[in-house]
Amino acid sequence: MKRPPVTHSPQKGMSATTSPPGSGPEFHRFAAADGTQRVELSGAWNLRALQHRLSDLTPRLAECGRAGVWDLSKVSALDHAGALLLWRAWARRRVERLDLRPEHEALFAHLDLPAEPAKLRARRGWVERLAASGSKVLMLLEHLVYAVVLLGRVALAIPELIRNPSRIPWRDISANIYRTGAQALAITALVGFLVGVVLSYLTAQQLRVFGADVFIINLLGVSVIRELGPVLAAILVAGRSGSAMTAQLGVMRVTEELDAMNVMGISHTLRLILPKMVALAIVMPLLILWTDAVALLGGMIAAKAQLGIGYHFFMSSLPDAVPIANLWLGLGKGIVFGILIGLIACHFGLRIEPNTVSLGAGTTNSVVSAITMVIIVDAVFAVMFSDVGSF
Repeated sequence: MKRPPVTHSPQKGMSATTSPPGSGPEFHRFAAADGTQRVELSGAWNLRALQHRLSDLTPRLAECGRAGVWDLSKVSALDHAGALLLWRAWARRRVERLDLRPEHEALFAHLDLPAEPAKLRARRGWVERLAASGSKVLMLLEHLVYAVVLLGRVALAIPELIRNPSRIPWRDISANIYRTGAQALAITALVGFLVGVVLSYLTAQQLRVFGADVFIINLLGVSVIRELGPVLAAILVAGRSGSAMTAQLGVMRVTEELDAMNVMGISHTLRLILPKMVALAIVMPLLILWTDAVALLGGMIAAKAQLGIGYHFFMSSLPDAVPIANLWLGLGKGIVFGILIGLIACHFGLRIEPNTVSLGAGTTNSVVSAITMVIIVDAVFAVMFSDVGSF
């Protein structure tokens, strides 16, 4: 089919649009003798050549629409940017009459995918959500299995240490007691005191309405000694000491110190895990006693200010208002909380990959998991020992 040169004026009944010649993207649009629109592209249609002409070519290509013949056989260079520009001009569907070089066919092949039906998309989304939930459940089970294995290694190491007391890492246990216990006294005292003050102020307002001022001793004693003291101390230790333990083991993984210990035949369980768990099991009951005492002190000061209850009366009435079983229950919780926090911190620390991203994610997961387990175990204790410590 003979057509007039694009550089000449179009014949009657024909239209022509040209772009300046050159090595860049060239665009020719004209009407053939049979009235069919024909669009010819030539030159380079890649990102480097198009970056200065996008604002000019985009509306002109959109005016051409999808009708007629599109001839891309003279395009010397085409990349994904050029293919995507044409694809948008074609309303994201391949034109029916397209002349294309074989080497450029692959650029449009992945764009020319059939639209997924709505039902299929909904079904696929449901399957993907189910698969994501299943993978999370499997990951949780995997963590549980590894944590149980780690706990088993610690349990097997204890009889060995009993038979060989010289192998007990006293220095490591003492250092962990100092870091997790002595250095945590300030923060636990501050939080415990403020919680006692707040709890006393809130309960005093309600008790004054009913004329039951004296029962503030019962409320403060039972709530602090049985629940708030152990839980507050455990959460603070999990956020402070648990994260530090996980980060320590993670850094040892990044710096290959754990691998060096394996080469030298040094047991991770005896030198790293067991001292941390034993230290927390010793420290937690002591921290709970400290937190309980400071919280009750704050509550006693607030009760004096709000209700006029004397300090001597408060202290002398506290043993009668709170059975001693509540104190033993709180201390027992502390031992369990300490073992759990140490186990979870070491578990996530040993699973950290040798990179900084995994170190941050592992520390975060350790703290969140430890606090969650503390709350779950506390709920289990509340249900199992609901009759303990009551009159």
